[in-house]
Amino acid sequence: MTHLDVELKRLKDEIVEMFELVTQQMKKSQLAFIGFDREIAREVNFNEKRVNALELKIDKDCENIFALFNPVAIDLRFVLAVLKINSNLERIGDIADGISRYVIGTGNPFDKELIDITRVNEMFVMAVQMLSDVQKAFDSEDTKIARGIFQKDDLLDEINENANSVIENYIRSHEGNISQSLHIISAIRKLERTGDQVKNVAEEIIFFLEAKVLKHVSEK
Repeated sequence: MTHLDVELKRLKDEIVEMFELVTQQMKKSQLAFIGFDREIAREVNFNEKRVNALELKIDKDCENIFALFNPVAIDLRFVLAVLKINSNLERIGDIADGISRYVIGTGNPFDKELIDITRVNEMFVMAVQMLSDVQKAFDSEDTKIARGIFQKDDLLDEINENANSVIENYIRSHEGNISQSLHIISAIRKLERTGDQVKNVAEEIIFFLEAKVLKHVSEK
């Protein structure tokens, strides 16, 4: 194993760690938001520092690989993919942190009726599932799993598109819950953006892997 191979293996281990950390952040933000648990919300806020620190570490390691080894072909595509995946995962971490802050800034637990009719928990479940799937696609180098991400994002888009009318109807009969309604709609918007970020990760995996496959086919 060359020195470059060692560095690439280390880089892969780091981005897998980032996947796992961000997925845990999203799961905990779900627990905090749906269960109105401020302690878990504060834990998410605290761990955001870990996400940011790891993002910087991965970026620096990518830069070092470029500078020291001048990677080409498949190795270059891998490092470029990791750079972009790292950025998207950090943004998902920001989203989990932002959602958790709504829990800390809200006086009372969210109305269960409001949670149910907006289907916000369904969005959390799907966002976590998409994160799990895209990590599996990366680990197993499976483009079929990566492509499955795009269809799953349709649910997030659907719920987001219906959110305005659902919230509007709710507010008409619950005028005292306008603040909660605004927090819910904001969380929905953030979860929809989570789906977009995960799709970006899937696209990077597909590019990296299919370029690799095409290279091997052409050699044969």
